[in-house]
Amino acid sequence: MMVTESKTVALAALRMAMSESREEESALKQQFLIKGIKTVAVDYGGDYLASIKKLIERAIVASKREGVIKDTHGDEGAVAGATREALNQVMIKAAGLNIGGKIGIAHKGEHLSVAVFFGVGLLHLDEVAVGLGHRVAPRS
Repeated sequence: MMVTESKTVALAALRMAMSESREEESALKQQFLIKGIKTVAVDYGGDYLASIKKLIERAIVASKREGVIKDTHGDEGAVAGATREALNQVMIKAAGLNIGGKIGIAHKGEHLSVAVFFGVGLLHLDEVAVGLGHRVAPRS
């Protein structure tokens, strides 16, 4: 099976979203940078429905701050669209409940992926939800 650059970038976003500590995040970030993939992860917790706008904003701000994207309308739109797509994929499990976890973002060449990995909870009855969005973004 051929591994495409879009798949490689998507896997990087998923790995960042699933990292369990800041140390692991930093180590992964360095490993991916050696391969030319710029990455960032953002922690988040709160009510899913009330948080959608805030999650998208955090993804954009973190991506710009860490140099994953440039400060352009096109790059911001790519992150916003991919984040929205990833969040839509977890909506059925998360709507009306609290979430906690990370957003992972990866960009190489024309490929940008955003992954969300959340624990979804109601009391002690936890579920796990994963979503992934991809967009074409200008080369960084």
